[in-house]
Amino acid sequence: MFAEKKVKNQPNMKLSKKKELVQKRRWRIRKKVVGTAERPRVAVRFTNKNIHAQCIDDSEAKTLLASSTNEKDLRSYLPNVSGSDKVGEIFGKRLIDAGIKSIVFDRSGRKYHGCVKAFADSLRKQGLEF
Repeated sequence: MFAEKKVKNQPNMKLSKKKELVQKRRWRIRKKVVGTAERPRVAVRFTNKNIHAQCIDDSEAKTLLASSTNEKDLRSYLPNVSGSDKVGEIFGKRLIDAGIKSIVFDRSGRKYHGCVKAFADSLRKQGLEF
């Protein structure tokens, strides 16, 4: 009856399959990346509208510090490379003020380039050790 149109340069993959593959990547990363009290895990998550970052102690299952572009002073930053650089800089300062000097970085299933790399580099500029 109806023929599906194929759009040029678009893969023919369903959204549920993409989400499933991202979740598998997250699990694979989380097997290796574990935060402790001495070296907490910094997880960063990018959505289409916001950037969320958490500092987590996995041994006690507690969030030590969290930051998001939903906060009043960070609302002006977009989830792009320049915004992630600024949010990473502010989050890095907060980590240093909290007395955290060494972290483990969790990229949440995303490739280490673009926004994720800019966020991690801005944390390194603040003096945090990975």
